[in-house]
Amino acid sequence: MSGPTNEQISLSDPGVVPTEHWHRLDDGRIQCDICPRACKLREGQRGLCFVRGRVDDQVVLTTWGRSSGFCVDPIEKKPLNHYYPGSSVLSFGTAGCNLACKFCQNWDISKSREMDTLMDQARPEGIAETAARMGCRSVAYTYNDPVIFHEYALDVAAACRERGIHSVAVTAGYICDAPRREFFAAMDAVNFDLKAFTEEFYRKVTGSQLAPVLETLEYVHHETDVWMELTTLLIPGYNDSDEELEQMCRWVVEHLGRDVPMHFTAFHPDFKLRDAPPTPASTLSRARRIALDQGVRHAYTGNVHDSEGGSTWCHGCGALLIERDWFRLGHYALDEHGRCRHCGTACPGHFSAEPGRWGRRRVPVSITTAP
Repeated sequence: MSGPTNEQISLSDPGVVPTEHWHRLDDGRIQCDICPRACKLREGQRGLCFVRGRVDDQVVLTTWGRSSGFCVDPIEKKPLNHYYPGSSVLSFGTAGCNLACKFCQNWDISKSREMDTLMDQARPEGIAETAARMGCRSVAYTYNDPVIFHEYALDVAAACRERGIHSVAVTAGYICDAPRREFFAAMDAVNFDLKAFTEEFYRKVTGSQLAPVLETLEYVHHETDVWMELTTLLIPGYNDSDEELEQMCRWVVEHLGRDVPMHFTAFHPDFKLRDAPPTPASTLSRARRIALDQGVRHAYTGNVHDSEGGSTWCHGCGALLIERDWFRLGHYALDEHGRCRHCGTACPGHFSAEPGRWGRRRVPVSITTAP
């Protein structure tokens, strides 16, 4: 499937839909207001994300119903360790991104400038139907940032909610206030990619800003019921110092509380950042220990085999609550209310009396064609 180039974008294309979050400027340009990048567009121009552009004197989304593929994953892969452990989630994304991360590990999708990357067409009803058919508790908006396919994401979330399917966002949280309120009203859980804790890193390595991300984290935590977890990809020499990790974890405890789980994952050289070495497992363990020392109750290591760092432990009595080896679950000691079976302390999150049994499988799927 091939989509429109700049010259070919037309509102008659079913994948091109009008949007609402933009305004006109005095110089004749139109400013996109979906994210703090605030791209200012003349007719025919696209924003940095590439999938939002100005056509017929308005900002349109060019990837409605167009996906880079669908796959059923374990929920722990998002990663979400406190949201119905062991359950399966139908994951999908589109092309493009509103950040410019030099280390992007999905760059072939997020930085695609060829719309034929989008091999699958799927209406929201088809996604919801397929999730239900596959026994998925949730649908995840991931691979690239769902902020940029805002309208499509909201339509999919509405279709999923009608079928009792949860919506899970995996996002950097780089979004403006009005669309942020719409977006998270439609979500049930989110993993935020908190890329670092300095404005310098965000500016030089991601082409964005830290402050708006922190505003999003506080908004979601204090003004919504969305379950949230945080992930930081640790890059040696860039964002892995003790000082920065301590500052980040202190901020999380002070502004979001002790119950928001934090994940520390391993970098491998990719895209435009190939001069940094892969992250040692010891760095992830060090970051986890710093988080726990700063008062975070649940901190995890990721992308490595580390049963201790990947498992959930009771913050009341220290008992093992959920044993994990990569994405495979073992011992499970939570009751139907998410309380420790040993001491009765509630573990923050959403749990069932028994964990799901999806395991480590990753299963590509085709979307059911909706009438």
